[in-house]
Amino acid sequence: MLKCGIVGLPLSGKSTVFNVITRAGAEVKPYAGGKTEPNRALVSVPDVRFDKLVEIFKPKSEKPADVEFVDLAGLSRDAGKGAGLGNSFLSFVAESEALLHVVRVFANSSVPHPENSIDPLRDWRIVEAELIYRDLGVISNRLAKLDEKQAKKKLTPAETQELALLRELEAHLLNERPLREFSLTDEQKRSLSGFAFLTLKPELVVLNLDDSQTGNVPELDGLNAELTKRGMKSVKVYGATEMELEQLDPEDREEFMKDLAITEPGRERLIHEAYKLLGLISFFTSGSDEVRAWTLREGANAVDAAGAIHSDLARGFIRAQVVSYDDFIANGASLAACREKGVLRLEGKEYIVKDGDMIEIRFNV
Repeated sequence: MLKCGIVGLPLSGKSTVFNVITRAGAEVKPYAGGKTEPNRALVSVPDVRFDKLVEIFKPKSEKPADVEFVDLAGLSRDAGKGAGLGNSFLSFVAESEALLHVVRVFANSSVPHPENSIDPLRDWRIVEAELIYRDLGVISNRLAKLDEKQAKKKLTPAETQELALLRELEAHLLNERPLREFSLTDEQKRSLSGFAFLTLKPELVVLNLDDSQTGNVPELDGLNAELTKRGMKSVKVYGATEMELEQLDPEDREEFMKDLAITEPGRERLIHEAYKLLGLISFFTSGSDEVRAWTLREGANAVDAAGAIHSDLARGFIRAQVVSYDDFIANGASLAACREKGVLRLEGKEYIVKDGDMIEIRFNV
């Protein structure tokens, strides 16, 4: 199951953002000391194309694409060295495939900031440093084992390569740069997957504002400049206000959204951005029995799509019948009309699946 971890300093509004995304109603409060289980929720990816296909086919069952969001305890200074929730927190982060890093921009005297002032760039750097410390610790442990083995006997060629790469990664991290900024080959990424490096995970910065900060926010200048330099994306969320908006009727919600100058609810903005962050697309299978959205990595081929549905379909793959959602709708939601126009076609194993493709797998096992 695809999983996004929500991280940030204590009292940054992570649980509020979690509630905006998931409508889960998690209690909004500072985490107590000791080991704390994170809040978790499985969220359907909003997709008007899926909704339209359900409307057209009126299936017996419907299954949208899902992403799991995990609201992790606040990450305090020195967590990478075991302080606060320390390693128990960081193990939860390691399970996630992408990070939503919530940065506090709002001021609220009833919710004191743990650093005693509002400084988004400082706060972002604190959390980034803790993630870097954790990755350095993982590398240090592995290097110690490899050095110990090397002192007793010769390393294998694979271990020699691993040792050289880990030393390069260690030097990179010591320069306070995350591993996502280190150029790795696909083979190297596969070899490192077991380490679950935190700073190798894609990260979206979630700027948590209040409803008085709809215009220019000078406090964000420093952080915005840093994110631009690093090629990272951010999204603004009016956490407390948007959590309340989720409780309103759609008409009232739209009126308040206009006041905030936002065109898409925070829930949908964050889910869509998280989905893009993970490099995911959706393809559809449809019929009277079921309409389903399937999740696939961007750049995957038809056999990968078949395997996402069932391993037997990938093993016995013959052809994929494909039509894009847009072509299907443009031709009156008729497969016969799509066939006549030549937009319903048969594709082989190497076909690269596109977002919104409607696919039927032909196979023989």
